[in-house]
Amino acid sequence: MAKLEPRDHTLSLALAATYTRRHRGAASGPLKDGDHSHAFHADQVLKLLQQKGCVALRIYQGVDDQGHRAPVLVGVDDAGKDLTSGILLEMGFPCPPWCDETSALRG
Repeated sequence: MAKLEPRDHTLSLALAATYTRRHRGAASGPLKDGDHSHAFHADQVLKLLQQKGCVALRIYQGVDDQGHRAPVLVGVDDAGKDLTSGILLEMGFPCPPWCDETSALRG
């Protein structure tokens, strides 16, 4: 397992909007509506990030029993290993219907 190298993960709104637009345009297959984004409560994400040894967050793309995307969030240690014995999150609020209709990332 490779250690996570230092990286600045920030990007511009314009590039983020391009990425999300590209994703919506490429979406195909059996996945249902409400598969474009997911919102998670900050307190739960912070709890995941504050676990002992957690230095990063990894998001796995999953599909739930109803065929909807179900991202799985897991902490990552400084060796790049998933903290699978710790907190795992899913059940984000899918968009749609829980969306910011005014967001540049939805356009």
